[in-house]
Amino acid sequence: MSATNFPLGQRLPVAGEDLSGDAIFSRFIDYVAVKGLSLYPAQEDALLEILAGHNVILATPTGSGKSLVATAFIFKALAEGRRAVYTCPIKALVSEKFFALCQDFGPERVGMLTGDAAINRDAPILCCTAEILASMCLREGHWAPADFVVMDEFHYYADRERGAAWQVPLLVLSSATFLLMSATLGDVTFFEQSITKLTDRKTVTVRSAKRPVPLVYEYREKPLHETVAEYIEKGRAPIYLVNFTQRACAEEAQNLLSVDFCSKEEKRAIADALVGVHFDSPYGKDLSRFIRHGVGLHHAGLLPRYRLLVEKLAQQGLLKVICGTDTLGVGVNVPIRTVLFTQLCKYDGEKTGILAVRDFQQIAGRAGRKGFDDVGYVAAQAPAHVIENMRLESKAAGDPAKLRKLVRRKPPEKGYVHFDRATFERLIASQPEALVSRFTVTHGMVLAV
Repeated sequence: MSATNFPLGQRLPVAGEDLSGDAIFSRFIDYVAVKGLSLYPAQEDALLEILAGHNVILATPTGSGKSLVATAFIFKALAEGRRAVYTCPIKALVSEKFFALCQDFGPERVGMLTGDAAINRDAPILCCTAEILASMCLREGHWAPADFVVMDEFHYYADRERGAAWQVPLLVLSSATFLLMSATLGDVTFFEQSITKLTDRKTVTVRSAKRPVPLVYEYREKPLHETVAEYIEKGRAPIYLVNFTQRACAEEAQNLLSVDFCSKEEKRAIADALVGVHFDSPYGKDLSRFIRHGVGLHHAGLLPRYRLLVEKLAQQGLLKVICGTDTLGVGVNVPIRTVLFTQLCKYDGEKTGILAVRDFQQIAGRAGRKGFDDVGYVAAQAPAHVIENMRLESKAAGDPAKLRKLVRRKPPEKGYVHFDRATFERLIASQPEALVSRFTVTHGMVLAV
């Protein structure tokens, strides 16, 4: 078996070999060089802190190589004969990390555990959702088999429904070493202090605001279909069209069928890629129509095979637009050049309000692909009724009688809170909100312990 098969697995110590921190660093840097990469300053700082045995909070932008730091963290765990657990917020991301780590370390060393899948669950590397790790902690306390813990997308700590799952390991795993990663972290002084107290090990925050691919922002006051057509003409595809309900995703995809933005050759390439693909579910025929038009759908309501198909076609550069919910901002590997928000307000389960700065910046950060794009584009549509009123006023301009008779469109009565250009600029410039604990003691938690 050559080193190209499982490049990090081949660099692990053999029986009886004891690697020092310098040797681990040297072997990992060799792996980085073989991949043709070079470390950013923040990556190098984080790596040195990891090798020093410290807990690390890594707060760097999307696309700045946090996954590579996590791989180094796991490499150190295995080199020392310890177990590493990699947690993610959604099953799609768990699956993606599982396959990536299999390629680096070999499938015999990697396991996956989610609510509906279990593969090699006792492996020295376990990929799982945060809820799985929390359950392990509640059952087994600080004896839970998790020596090195990566918590990816750590801002989920503040999630209203699921935040407790991210907090439980930080209350229990006193013997673990932690790597917490997110592109949208505010002040983390509390976490530095509490994790240091829990583990009796120094906790270091590594920050960087520099994006490998800078972002260009634009507030649009033209109809959505005109914005999409203009961006495609300017070469800004693929476009991630952000909606906040699954129904809105489907409606926007349907609306885009009226705009023909794929050439015959591009549609033929899509048709060739779909040979052998079956759209035999009730919603399959609609999805097939969208995809053949160059429009993908991506949200939790689709069958997993349909979501994977959209991701695959997007990675091949065959889709011009992906109509998705904000869950795509979690880090699923879909190439995006432009992020286009259909609105800047969202229903959060209790009320409709302006997007949190963290949510906005997390989604916007998906724009721009390292190695493909010089810049990424982030745009927000003005409210539809505002755009329509501007059009009506423009038509009546210069005619006082028409302006007096003008019947202006009203904002939606439900699911809408006013936003404008100033809202957009505030979301761009503001720092992410502080993470708030969502810990509650439930009946289920009492039973688990």
